[in-house]
Amino acid sequence: MKVVATEKAPKALGPYSQGYVSGGVFYSAGQIPVNPATDAVEADTIEGQAEQACKNVGEVLKAAGTDFD
Repeated sequence: MKVVATEKAPKALGPYSQGYVSGGVFYSAGQIPVNPATDAVEADTIEGQAEQACKNVGEVLKAAGTDFD
């Protein structure tokens, strides 16, 4: 099992990792709308927060060697 971690997404806020790869499958607990550069939720709309959370997931996917496709 490979532990996935990147500084380009918020750090895990508990006793878990940003993600794992096992048997060619990526597993993640999810992401929050925190901008990792500022360590804060900057967006004040659900759309903005969803966009940031998706960017964070994309960075974790990239660190796992994959992407949304």
